[in-house]
Amino acid sequence: MFKTIVVHVDGSPLQDSRLRAAACLANAHDAHLVGSAATGLSPVEYAFIEGSLGAPVPPSDFVALRESSTAHLDAFAEQARRLGVASVETRLIEDHADYGLLLQSRYADLVVLSRNPDDSGPVLPGHLRRLPEQLALRGARPVLVVPDSYRDEAIPGIAVAAWDGSMQALRALTAALPLLQSASAVKLVLVNPDTLSELHGEQPGADMALYLARHGVEVEVVVEYTRTTVGHALMSLARDCGAGLLVCGAYGHSRYREWVLGGVTRELLARAPLPLLVAH
Repeated sequence: MFKTIVVHVDGSPLQDSRLRAAACLANAHDAHLVGSAATGLSPVEYAFIEGSLGAPVPPSDFVALRESSTAHLDAFAEQARRLGVASVETRLIEDHADYGLLLQSRYADLVVLSRNPDDSGPVLPGHLRRLPEQLALRGARPVLVVPDSYRDEAIPGIAVAAWDGSMQALRALTAALPLLQSASAVKLVLVNPDTLSELHGEQPGADMALYLARHGVEVEVVVEYTRTTVGHALMSLARDCGAGLLVCGAYGHSRYREWVLGGVTRELLARAPLPLLVAH
């Protein structure tokens, strides 16, 4: 069960969809919902402000940042209660959002963020644009990445879970167990398993399906052979079956190889049209 869920609060247009997803899960799991907002200033920058000389931003601007973040948290708490969440908390972090969320993730079961904006959206600072990657790779907990198009659909409903035999995929499936157990159906998907035959055994997916079944998961093994990318195959299957959740391990290969090849994780974080749970 998820008992503590942290959601990123910044007052942006993307916040509504991720808050709705977080509220959906908090209500389903009787969980405590924590809204975490950051001023965007690190302790070093704050020290400069305190010393006045050479400050990167005027002290008055820092006060404005705190007031703005506090206002976003107040609005978050009000909306969360309107969505029926019984236990709500707000936390103001005087640092960059990535560091603050990494810290908060240690004391939570799940972190809820927005999907990476596409190139047509506003240009965000690097530490904000890479939040899902940073939290998935360096955080202690799984990350639920929510697209802007999310509008109160059931999570998970039908779940599509990627399985390639890797440790990353194993951690993602284990982290997603509370959701998979409540899913109406789970499709355990293996894409081109012959290329990783040494990880799958004689019958690809059978052992993992049995493991999940023993945890009360209604699971079906689906083997996909495709010449498209793994990410595209997963998203197509999720769309075709009307899935409400996609589960995938984060960065199964080296970061350099992921960057060169585009990477399953990178493609899903940029394009997945449904909530995506990732873990490393």
